[in-house]
Amino acid sequence: MTEGFTVRHPTLDDVPAILAVVEASDIATVGEPDFTADEVREVLTAPGHDPSKDSWIAARPDGGVIAWGFIESTTGDHALIDVYAHPDGGRPAQAPLLRLALARMAERVRESGLAEITVRTGAIASEEHWIGLLKASGFAFVKRYARMSRPLSGLERFPDLPDGIALRPVRPGDESDLRTVHTVLRAAFADIPDAIRSGFEEFKATVEALPGVSWDEWFVAEADGRAVGALQSADQGAQDGEGWVKHLGVLREHRGKGIGRLMLLTAFATYAAKGRSRAGLGVDLTNPTSAYRLYESVGLYPVYEADVYERKLAAGFSPT
Repeated sequence: MTEGFTVRHPTLDDVPAILAVVEASDIATVGEPDFTADEVREVLTAPGHDPSKDSWIAARPDGGVIAWGFIESTTGDHALIDVYAHPDGGRPAQAPLLRLALARMAERVRESGLAEITVRTGAIASEEHWIGLLKASGFAFVKRYARMSRPLSGLERFPDLPDGIALRPVRPGDESDLRTVHTVLRAAFADIPDAIRSGFEEFKATVEALPGVSWDEWFVAEADGRAVGALQSADQGAQDGEGWVKHLGVLREHRGKGIGRLMLLTAFATYAAKGRSRAGLGVDLTNPTSAYRLYESVGLYPVYEADVYERKLAAGFSPT
């Protein structure tokens, strides 16, 4: 036991307790919950994530969970980690959970044969304790993301398409269609610092591991019969009445023609037809494709901003 709590690896039975911690943390930092039970399960069951090695919870003597630390994903030489702490008594657990996550990442680096890996995590500016721990652990600020949202009135309509442009939903169970989405998104994000690095098989495995996929909310844009854009939605906010745009990409040579806007308006109309009350997405504020201006033009506005911190982690790293 450390400072009144014990640390153990979670199971799926812990999802409700973990969600309670994350929701309390979100409410304290951004004013509202921004995570769902399905997202907790998605982390714990994601390909390449072993909860018995890659996830930890801190619990009081009475069993109440007060913090959750985890390795969210690892793609090539980049990885994401996070530690959520309940604002009522969870902060003392953040430091030991961060050390466990970094030690496990170093172990993964050694297992993969890489010399080092870039580890990233996020923080809201008001999380001074967490940011202090990150800086003390060698992390430095990199950039800022915005979480954007807009209301849906139910009156949203599908846009008229110009000649030569077609939009269609992704066909369920069609691997060639899924491959098209991956190919377009990977190419569209190639000139962005946080490019989609995963290969198709990894992308496919991640999708197949999701609790659910609303294929009629995924879209492919075609120009004269060629796929030039893709929009991938996520079900993460469906239970709360939110449609979520996970990825939106248009090939470089077809940007500036309104294709991204058409896909967004199509997604919004689809969400609204299902009774969703709002739509949302996240955007990198350093994105060189003017994505933020596009999102503002379709009615999205920033709800909050989150900072990204990173550090290099070598195979020989040992937490102090």
